[in-house]
Amino acid sequence: MSLAVVLLGPDLRIAGANPAAEQFLGQSIRRIAGKRLFDLVRFDEPRMLARVHETDAPLSARDAGALILGVGSRRLDVTVSPVTETPGWQVVTLQDASAAEALGEDPGTTEDSVLRAPEILAHEIKNPLAGIRGAAQLLGRKVADKDRALTTLIADEVDRIAKLIDEMQTLSRRTTAPVAPCNLHEAVRRARAVIDAAGKGVRIEEEFDPSLPPVLGSADALVQVLINLLSNAAEACAVQAAARIVVRSRFSSGLQLHAVSDGKPVRLPIELRVSDNGPGVDPAMRDHIFEPFVTSKKSGQGLGLALVRKLVRDMNGRITHERDEARGWTHFRIHLPLAPEPKGPRPATQREQP
Repeated sequence: MSLAVVLLGPDLRIAGANPAAEQFLGQSIRRIAGKRLFDLVRFDEPRMLARVHETDAPLSARDAGALILGVGSRRLDVTVSPVTETPGWQVVTLQDASAAEALGEDPGTTEDSVLRAPEILAHEIKNPLAGIRGAAQLLGRKVADKDRALTTLIADEVDRIAKLIDEMQTLSRRTTAPVAPCNLHEAVRRARAVIDAAGKGVRIEEEFDPSLPPVLGSADALVQVLINLLSNAAEACAVQAAARIVVRSRFSSGLQLHAVSDGKPVRLPIELRVSDNGPGVDPAMRDHIFEPFVTSKKSGQGLGLALVRKLVRDMNGRITHERDEARGWTHFRIHLPLAPEPKGPRPATQREQP
């Protein structure tokens, strides 16, 4: 763990600490065990200590001034949490607020804070993973054929974990891909080619409006979004005797987005809908399917649709989910902004758009 974590007994004395806490306090657990934590960490605000004495109440403080004995003054983010069913015991986490700020942490967004952990840990995790994979490959050359499947399993699991970390890093990334005019139908065709090559075995039908102008987005991000949606749709309706996936594009005037960074409203008149006739998402999960780690797949990580929503929002678009129980269809609708018209005289043959 990257956070300093300290376990306090009923008398506020240290009963345990993780290695990060030993480094944070500049002393080993043998030296600090039994000492009062708040003799080692002295806060500038007297009310902090008074609150900590209320052992049954949680406490969260950001950017609190403190003097760490033998280390110096720091600005700390602190949480104090009572241990459930163990009265008087508390778990304290300590983090240097300046370090958190340097990492780009935004305490105002709960969802993002969950997703930023890989930015801190990716390097420390990926290096050992590479070593494990290399060792498994070396072992695979020396073991008997009957045992080689185990070394292959190790390498495959390492690759799976590394891929999961990559997906989490993409979710937590604050920078966005540059946007430019994109042909929406070309993005669909590229995604279809990937799905077809993967042998999903479900026919994808197209209902395109050929008159649609370019959208403002990232071509690569659009392809990634569509690969995820089409792959999910193919898996969802694979159990159907007559499986169908329909991708439809249309002009949908009237939808307008206000919550953008510069405060200016953005119209989202282009709609792309991906529909399948599978059984749909569990009703209990439908309101949460775009949240990280929410999945109904036994082997799923619950990151695919969270990534889809992030990529769409990075293009100032929006995505929604809808289940039509009467007709037995699941719809994912993406709404995107129009690309600005090029400056200068327009060709006489260009068709006017509504």
